[in-house]
Formats: sequence, C-alpha cells, structure tokens
Amino acid sequence: MPIERALISVSDKRELVPLAQALVKRGVEVLSTGGTAKTLRNAGVAVTDVATYTQSPEIMDGRVKTLHPRVHGGILMRERDEDRAQLSSIGGKPIDLVIVNLYPFEATVAKPDVSLEDAVENIDIGGPSMVRSAAKNHARVTVLVDPSDYASVLSEIEAHGEVAFATRARLAAKAFAHTAAYDGAIAAYLSSVDETGKREPYPRVHTPQFERAYALRYGENPHQSGAFYVARGAKEGSLGRARSVGAGGKELSFNNLVDVDAALEAVREYSEPAAVIVKHTNPCGVAQAASLERAYRVARAADELSAFGGIVALNREVDEATAKALVETFLECVVAPTFSTAALAVLHQKKNLRLLELGATLPADESGMVFKSISGGMVVQQRDNSAENEVEHGKVVTANAPSDKQRRALAFAWKVCKHVKSNAIILAREDDDGTLRTVGVGAGQMSRVVSVEIAAKKAGDLAKGAVLASDAFFPFPDGVEAAVAAGASAIAQPGGSVKDADVVATADKLGVPMVFTGFRHFRH
Repeated sequence: MPIERALISVSDKRELVPLAQALVKRGVEVLSTGGTAKTLRNAGVAVTDVATYTQSPEIMDGRVKTLHPRVHGGILMRERDEDRAQLSSIGGKPIDLVIVNLYPFEATVAKPDVSLEDAVENIDIGGPSMVRSAAKNHARVTVLVDPSDYASVLSEIEAHGEVAFATRARLAAKAFAHTAAYDGAIAAYLSSVDETGKREPYPRVHTPQFERAYALRYGENPHQSGAFYVARGAKEGSLGRARSVGAGGKELSFNNLVDVDAALEAVREYSEPAAVIVKHTNPCGVAQAASLERAYRVARAADELSAFGGIVALNREVDEATAKALVETFLECVVAPTFSTAALAVLHQKKNLRLLELGATLPADESGMVFKSISGGMVVQQRDNSAENEVEHGKVVTANAPSDKQRRALAFAWKVCKHVKSNAIILAREDDDGTLRTVGVGAGQMSRVVSVEIAAKKAGDLAKGAVLASDAFFPFPDGVEAAVAAGASAIAQPGGSVKDADVVATADKLGVPMVFTGFRHFRH
C-alpha cells in the first residue's frame, strides 16, 4: 500500500517536522490543519490546508474542520472500484497515512484551577473520529498517534515504499487504546465534576488503562497463568518504567514483581541511604545508615535466613562495595535508582540475579490511588502516604517520655510497620554510629500478641533495649507485657482501644514510655 497522501493534525508536535520533511521528499502530499499546518509551513514543508481540500472552511472557531465526507471518505475508502468511484464523485482522494494526536484533555484537567468550560473545550471530536476511521481501515491506512513510532514507520517506508500489514494492525490497536484512554479520562472527569468545576476524588466512572509488557512464566502458582501490565502514563521512578540491566536469565515472575513493588514502596520512605529486604511481600530487614553498603549489610543481618532468596530495594545508586555485599547471598532481584559500571561488573557474575534500574532518584512517595480487584469489581483508596513525623508529633501517654535516641528509633520503626502485613510489630534500634535498623519483625498474624512474640523471637538478644512499633492499637495489655518481657524499652502505637487506659497503666507499671501516634497503618 504505497503512501501518496498523509493527513497530519497533532497537538504533540515532537518529531513532527523531520517526519513531514521526509514524507514530502518522497512525494507524499501533506494535508494539515490549524497550528500543525503553521508549524510545517514555518519549517518549509509544503502543506495543503484541509479546508482547501474539502472546499469547506473551518467554522465555530475551529470546532468543525475535519468532519467532512472528503476527509472520512478518503480515510475509510477500501480498495474497491465502487469505493474509489464514490470518493471521486464527491471530489475526494485516498488518504493513506493519518498522523493525529488529540487535544491535551488530561493535562488540562490536571490543572488545579481548571474551569469546566476550559475542560470541555479541550475535548477533541475531529481527532478521535479520524483516528478511529484510520484504525478501522488499517487494511489500507497507517495511523500514528505516538511520536515514538515515527522513526520506525518512516524507516519501513524508506526501506520498502510501504508499511507492512502487521505494523498497520499493531498501530491500529494502539490507536484504539489511545482513543479509549482519552474517552475514559473524559468520562472520569465529567462523572466527578459539578457545574462549578468542583471535583470529587472518586468519579462514578473509572477506566484505568494498562498495556501488556510481557507474559509471565506463570502466576502466583505454576497452575495459574499471568502477565505484567504497565499503567498508561507510568512515571519515571515507578516499577512500570524500570529497565532490566541484569546479565540475562529468567524474567521476573508474578511473585517477584509483587515483592519488588512492596520493597520499592518501603524504601521510598527514607531520605538517608537505606535498604529494604522483602520476602513474601513483608520486609524482613530494613536499615538506614551512613552508606548504602552499611545499610544493606545491617538489613540483611536482621534476618539472614529470610533474606536468602529475597528481593532488595535500595534508594541510592549501587556502588561497587554494595554490589560485593549483595553477591554474598542468593537474591532474586535488586531494584535501585541506578547501578554504577563497577557495580554491574560485580553483579553480572550472578547470571540469574535480576537487576531493575528505575532511572531516577526515588521520590519520597508515589501519590495517587491504590486499586485491588475483588470478585465482580474493585476497591479503590488513596495511597497511604502518612507516617512522616507521626511519632514526633504523637502524644506521650505514660509518665516517662522516650529519650531522643528512642524517638529516632521509634520513628524509623513506625515507617517500617506501615509496610508490614497486619498485625504488624516491629522491633528496631539505633546503633552507636547512628545506623537505624530492624531487629525483629512480626507480620500477618491474627493475634497482635503473637506478632509481638514472633518479632521478639526473630530479634533474640537484640530485643533488649530495642523499641517497638505496632501498626494498630493493643486491644489488651498482654501485648505490652510480652514486649517488655522480651526487652522492649519504648513503644509507639496508634491508640484508640477501649482498653487504652489498661494498656497505658501496664506500660507505666513496667516503666516503659509509650507514644500514641493517632494514626493506624493496616496493610492487607
């Protein structure tokens, strides 16, 4: 299908001029509109205005310009004599290439002060119509909605004089995904806004869109199939935009990806060099230290048995010293902002160690919503971005207040417990060199006192003098009694139990300071 005529109308003008220049050089006639035509003319590209082609002027301030039989007939024409004759009878010509992307609706409504009127004016009508027409007729027409596809399509045209059907089909699917996401964003906005422009956080209609990155070997278990999908618009620094820099070996599995996400969420909490080791979605070791190597070694020491075969997340570029520490233990995956060349040389000795590079310094948190599928639907919630300064601003409810050193350790443990499955108990301490680390983690138990017992068992002698954080209140004094018996020296918890008075009295009796943070951090 040789390309003789292209229609170009884009809001995103990246890479536009080189593409148009190359097309014109090959003798392709370019039809265009408005600002796109102006941009091309300014670059010396020969352009025919769509209004000239249709012999119908733009009207209503440009609201109507491409909604015309000569445009859509030119796009939708099939390779049939009767279609060609009918198109010719209205003065139309075949259009073989459609390069269109849409008004920036999502960017417009992302502005905090956007009005309903501005939002509505940025709803594209002609653009989606042309994209859908071209995608429907991909048996003949090539459609481009993404500037990142320009170079490969142009190379195909220059090599073969046309675009292969497989490419046209792939681009058609991408085009329909583009318009579906666009319509989904409009539906979400209009179903959450009133006539004044005020928006509710949860629209009545929500249509998130994902694109399959790759199929997985299997799902959570070998008898389950699985795939990894990346969210449309995934940001740099997210798992969806991570780049594999390992030496080869297996793709990440379903369980690996879930664990990597858990580790990444946890390590975002820390501004100092930090390491998080995750096993079965729970942190088994977390540390913050003066160097990344020190942080990793101390995190691993918290539970070396569980660290074996674990997932490691780091919040700094991995250097050679840290890499040498990492290869001492069998690990499934390491995720970090970047890896130094020297570190990669060391880590590539482990052929099956998966390395994920995020390409950016980790943000303090990832804002937005969290989705979980349930039978017949999904539940949605705001991401739990709380935890910072909750211990510092908490209420001391016992006669004794924690020391400065205990407060630092409590604040550290409090951030960790937010990422441990409920019921979560964290024992942590501060070393003489300022390193903050977990020494025992109790996770996912039905009884809070059992979580205390597990954390204490994990910590062993290191429980003596450690501080304890609990993700939710102690329903009875027995949890406090078990903590102090193990050696806990200070406690942070949300408070809010009907037995709070008894719990506080027990802490006072045992001489252990307690802080009520006022925030619960369940994780299910």
